[in-house]
Amino acid sequence: MSQGNILISACLIGKPVRYNGADLMLDHPLMTKWRDEERLVAICPEVAGGLPTPRLPAEIQFGDANSVLDGKTKILQVDGEDVTQMFIDGANKALQLALANNCKVAILTERSPSCGSSMVYDGTFNKDLILGMGVTTALLEKNNIRVFNQNQLDELDYYLDNG
Repeated sequence: MSQGNILISACLIGKPVRYNGADLMLDHPLMTKWRDEERLVAICPEVAGGLPTPRLPAEIQFGDANSVLDGKTKILQVDGEDVTQMFIDGANKALQLALANNCKVAILTERSPSCGSSMVYDGTFNKDLILGMGVTTALLEKNNIRVFNQNQLDELDYYLDNG
């Protein structure tokens, strides 16, 4: 399965697009390899959905990403502003970009309400984590695009070779 591109959170390739205006640049030999092969397709779903950088922290409110996509749960900023639609719009743009660029896999930022793949914040803004995924991850997975987080590069490499 080694052909195909890799959708990646823009913050992981050094773009300062996180909510606090920072990045999470990944310095890893596999990142260098995939970058040299021109396989990385970057997006920040939150920025693509219309949110500014920097922006206030946002969390899924007492539900999961699928309930957000189904219109049953909201994503609120710490000040109470409803940013649900921007997260959904960003997820849709990430999916469109992935499909247009033959991305069968993605590397997305863990704990994000957009990109988390196994852990997200619980909606209380107390930095408490729960099992769950972000809205973009949920939409990609529903469309058969396998999502890995930034700590799973070796697993992704194995999947690409053996998947």
